[in-house]
Amino acid sequence: MTGRAAPDARKALGARAEDAVVAHLAALGMEIVARNARVGRLEIDVIARDGAVIAIVEVRTRGAGSYVRALDSIDAGKRARVRRAGEVLWRARFSRLRGVERMRFDAASVTFLPSGEAAVEIVKAAF
Repeated sequence: MTGRAAPDARKALGARAEDAVVAHLAALGMEIVARNARVGRLEIDVIARDGAVIAIVEVRTRGAGSYVRALDSIDAGKRARVRRAGEVLWRARFSRLRGVERMRFDAASVTFLPSGEAAVEIVKAAF
C-alpha cells in the first residue's frame, strides 16, 4: 500500500469537495456557470460568475495524513495548465459575453471536519 487513496475514493472525495465549493460560492451570491468544464484535454473544476468577473476555480482537498496542504498542491505546472484553459475559454466564449469585463483564477481548499462538514477557503486571484 502506498498510503494513497484508491482512484474511486479520490474521485468521490474530489466530487464532495467541488460540491462544497459550489455551495459556498452560491451562498456568496456567485452564479455557477459550469463544473468540470473540458477544454481540450484540460479540465476546469468550477467556473463561476462574480458580477462582471468570470472566476476559474481550482478545487483542492487533502486527507488528514497529507504532507502538503491543499492549496500548496497547486504547483506551477497546474497553474499554467489552468491559465491556458481559461485563456482559451476567454477567447472562445467569455470575451464576447455582455457584462463580463475580465477573468480571474481562484483557488479553493476544502477540509472535511470530523463532523462531516466541509470548511471551504477561497483565495481570489490566487494565480
